Amino acid sequence: MSPRIQPNPFPTPVRITALTLALAAALTGCGAGDDEEPASNTGVHGVSEQTAERVLQVSSVHPETGMTLIEGPTFGPDGGLFVVDVTAPSGDAKVMRVDVEEGTVDPVFTEGNGAYTSAQFSPKDGRLYLTDFAAGKIDSITADGQDHQTFFTGDVDGSPMRPDDLAFDEEGNLFVSDSTGYADPAWEAQGRVVRIDKDTAEATVLAGNLAAPNGISFSEDFKALWVSQYMDNRIDYLVLNEDKTEVTTSHPGMHFDGGTSQTDSNAVDADGNVYQAVHGQPRIFVYSPTGELLSTVTVPADDDEDGLTSATNIAIKPGTNEAYLTVSGPSGGFIYEFDALSNGIRQSNGG
Repeated sequence: MSPRIQPNPFPTPVRITALTLALAAALTGCGAGDDEEPASNTGVHGVSEQTAERVLQVSSVHPETGMTLIEGPTFGPDGGLFVVDVTAPSGDAKVMRVDVEEGTVDPVFTEGNGAYTSAQFSPKDGRLYLTDFAAGKIDSITADGQDHQTFFTGDVDGSPMRPDDLAFDEEGNLFVSDSTGYADPAWEAQGRVVRIDKDTAEATVLAGNLAAPNGISFSEDFKALWVSQYMDNRIDYLVLNEDKTEVTTSHPGMHFDGGTSQTDSNAVDADGNVYQAVHGQPRIFVYSPTGELLSTVTVPADDDEDGLTSATNIAIKPGTNEAYLTVSGPSGGFIYEFDALSNGIRQSNGG
């Protein structure tokens, strides 16, 4: 998710509306699916094409903010799928738990004015960490929505951070895409990849001068990061040193010819395939680690025509090929399911 909003750590209700209208300018629909397998066929150049199946609707457009945007799908320890609604006003569900088997949605966290753009469970303490794009901070809560804490806030190397997506390494250190800079009308590449220490919350810039980095996922072996750049429509490959405190080498891995759409969040499966979500069309693109386009996943044509504009993020349930896609637009926020090419791992679990 890459909202075009201006910094304001303590937004008022009026400010929330303004932020939401700006979100709509830059961003990036109801019923359960049937028991049929998702449709799949082979398109041009041998690329697999799959139609995802709607699971359920999780949100509607909020009158206070004028939109809804579902993001950050991640499976919790109890098997529930947790998602965030970026534009939910205070009092509405900002974090929700979805039971994809029962087709139910339960609010988990409703407090404050945070614009949470991603969610991830930490391997260190089991808490759910949330990136607050508007306030430039990272919060955490328990899986049942209690004990709200701010883990990180403040400038990084003298500049405010606009945390978008989040990935954890095996020890629980945080790796964050910082989309600083793209809200400037005369856009400049000021974005960064930031590492935040799991114990001290000390922030270190690993890469800078990036074009609004958005999606961030570790490779299947935790040796590198796949980082999508929202304003440059490409996915970079950043190789890390052994303790993951420096980038040793990097290069563009895939270029996305999206036309009016842009690269959003991403995920990686057990075979290292990269699942890239996009804002501007309800579709994801799946690439091999060597950059070959293997598959596309989209929503049914009737659903697309019903006001779905963005597929923001993906989670593959660890140990299975059950994949879930967050899709939003004027008709609401939805969860869709499809078959991943390989099993899910931690790197597949939202972000």
